[in-house]
This record gives sequence, C-alpha cells and structure tokens, in this order.
Amino acid sequence: MTHDSHRRPAERLALLKPSPIRAITDGTPPGAIPLGLGEPTWDLPEVGRQALLRPSGPCGYVPHAGLTELRKAVASFHGAHPDEVLITTGSQGALFALYQAWVDPGTKVLVPDPGFVAYPALARMAGAEPVPYRLTADCFRLDAEALLRVLEATSDVSAVILNLPSNPTGGGGDLASLKRVADACVARGILLISDEVYRDLHFGVRAPSLRDVTDRGVVTSSVSKGWGAPGLRVGWAVGDPAWLVPARTVHGYAVTGTATPAQWAALALIEHSDTVLAEARAAVQLRWEALAEALREELGHSVTPPDGTFYHFLPLPPATHADPLAFALKLRDEAKVVLIPGLAFGEGGRGHARLSFAATPEQLREGVRRLAPYWKA
Repeated sequence: MTHDSHRRPAERLALLKPSPIRAITDGTPPGAIPLGLGEPTWDLPEVGRQALLRPSGPCGYVPHAGLTELRKAVASFHGAHPDEVLITTGSQGALFALYQAWVDPGTKVLVPDPGFVAYPALARMAGAEPVPYRLTADCFRLDAEALLRVLEATSDVSAVILNLPSNPTGGGGDLASLKRVADACVARGILLISDEVYRDLHFGVRAPSLRDVTDRGVVTSSVSKGWGAPGLRVGWAVGDPAWLVPARTVHGYAVTGTATPAQWAALALIEHSDTVLAEARAAVQLRWEALAEALREELGHSVTPPDGTFYHFLPLPPATHADPLAFALKLRDEAKVVLIPGLAFGEGGRGHARLSFAATPEQLREGVRRLAPYWKA
C-alpha cells in the first residue's frame, strides 16, 4: 500500500502563484515572434567562448565566495574591494541567498510595482510579506517620495529592493532619489538591495548605481544581460561584507559554488568589458532603432529609448485593461506574437505590456506588423 496520495509539497509553495509569464510562453504556437523573454539574440562574445575551451587539467571546486580572480575583476568593475564580492549562480542566486540570510518570517519586503516577478516570490518563500511601492507615473522611474511613504507606513521591514534600470519598464532613477532611499534604509538598519543587472545596456547615459551614494547596501548583477551570457549562470553581490557573509553560507549550502568553467568564461568577459559591453550596446541600439521605426510606421507611435534594458513598456489599448492576460493570449494565438502583460509584474503595470527588443531586427519589424491591427481595432 502506498501513501502517494497523502504527499504534499511544503506549505511555502502554496504562497507562490503561477507565473503569468509561464501562462503566456508555455503554449507558444509554432512560428510565433518571441518578444516576451529578455534573452540576448547576439552571439556569445568570442573571449567567453574561448575561455570555456580551457586547456586540459582539473576542473576543481572553487571557494564558496567564488574564483579569486573573478572576485577581483568584479570588484574592480564596481570600484569595490574583493572582500565585498560574492560570486553566485546568476543574480537570482544572489537575491535568493540574501533573502534567506536576512528576511525573517513575518517581516515585510518593499518591492517595486511594476517589478521583476522574483522579488515578491522570494519574499513569500522566506515567510515574509511583499509590500509594493509605485514608480513614477510618467516614465516608471524610481520615485523616492512614494517609496519613503510606504517605508514610513510599514512596520517590521527587513529589506527594500530597487531595480535600476527596471525590468519590465526600462526606467532608472536619479542620484538624489537614490541617496534619499539609501540614507533612510541605512538609518533604520534595513538591507537595501539594488538589482543593477541591466545597468550597462544603456543608451548614452548610464543609470546611477547604489554604490554612487553608499557602500552600505548591496548591488546585484550578472553576466546575463550586458555581457550577453545568461546561460553561464554567473552573478554576484557587491556590498558590505557584513551583509554578504551570511548570504555566502546560504549559497554554499544551496549549490556549493557556481560552476567553475562558467566562472572562467565570466572572468574573460569582464576582463574585456570595454569591448564586450560596447558591442552589446551596439546590438541593442540596432534593435531599438528597428523597433522604433516599426512602431512609428505601423502604429504612429513616437517613442524614446528606455534608461536601460532591452524592454519597451508598450501602452495597451484601453479596452484591454480589464483583462490584459486574455489580450496577451489572443495576440499569442491569433497574431502569433508573444508579449508579457505588464500586470504580470504588478498592478502598476496593468495598462502596459513588456515588449523585449532583444529579438532580432527582423523579428521586431514583423512582430509589430502583426500587432498593429489589434491596436488599430
């Protein structure tokens, strides 16, 4: 006699809602234009590829904190000391470790709305409650006033999450706003995390970093976006070692350490950052120009590039705001174009859809051509 019918996953999983992103992407029909996921469509830079073909020899463990040479390279890139760097399995690994190390059950975590879906999910997995704060109404940038109002009104806050520039909106922030938020969190002893994974995919002016205003918070990033290597799964946290040491313990028990060959490749990419990042920005600029031209020709939209990222937060037709997910599914199945409804990222995104212009220029032009009749209707 078996007892399989009585097996239930841990209660914490019941707190996680199915991702609307999965609902959209899992049933993608053949021939659909993929403007949903944020994934580079340009080649892995040659220096990274060559590093993966390292000469024969042992492929051993590395310290829990990461390959020493890689920590030094990341530290140099961020103007930090190697002791302020923890190498992780993607920036997601850094976020998970920081949440598990510092977010107690029953506390609150302030997250942007709209914002990356992992921020509230990781809070719930830690037994905490995500509390949203809104971005500016015009360009979805960091709104220090709105965040500080929520912070003042919320008890037992264990962490505050920033995302500069933002996934899904592409909006950044200014130094004065960053400083106000940083000062408030430092004064309260609250962990402030700034996810800056898209910061080096900018359009002329690089968004400010949390490290420009304080060394007391933690910046997370990875080689997934600017360096065009999401499959390497190499990320990092940079900040006060007092925040990082407990996170290192969590990450060590979760994965022991990030894959050694992936760290070799990440080191090569970061050592050649001047070239690699310039080429990535050129690739993104080319794609932005294709998208902007298509939006102008097909929909009459005049658009400006985001502060960073390869996302355009596309306004939806007003009639679709009541059920954006249904509209996105209609676009997927009828127009054969995949977009992610902004509502997937929080109530603040209800009137928009995230369009990833990491796709090829040809895909962008064809995708907008297919979408246009649904906006005109």
